[in-house]
Amino acid sequence: MASAADIQTVTELLGRRPQSEFDVVVRAADGTPVVLRNAPLLDDGTPMPTRYWLVGPEARRQVSQLESVGMIDVAEAAIDPDELAACHARATAERDAAIPDGWSGPRPSGGVAGTRFGVKCLHAHYANHLAGHDDPVGRWVADRLADPDAPLA
Repeated sequence: MASAADIQTVTELLGRRPQSEFDVVVRAADGTPVVLRNAPLLDDGTPMPTRYWLVGPEARRQVSQLESVGMIDVAEAAIDPDELAACHARATAERDAAIPDGWSGPRPSGGVAGTRFGVKCLHAHYANHLAGHDDPVGRWVADRLADPDAPLA
């Protein structure tokens, strides 16, 4: 789980204290958190559907630029729907496996970013990809960031 220093840094990055346990799964070269793995439930028991959260300032800025020019729809159109559905299923299974045994309260739903279909958030897919998961949307984002002139499809 996160260290006291990680909690402080993430609090500064988010502008508020995190509402659940997390651990840092990707760091920048200077040690700054880039990707968090969130607990599936917030401290008050509220379901947390987003397992991997992009908090690195530069990565967030770059992905926000893609989203601001309509790239969510472009990414969704470029990805095979069956491959995307499989990605959501893997994300759901991994998150649900982390729910404590015997939990009887509300459970998170959906796959990456809490959606069952399509693409809701490039940030969450990119975070999932950076965390080492097979995420076709996250790969698409990584390709765009590595080469802004790359074909969109």
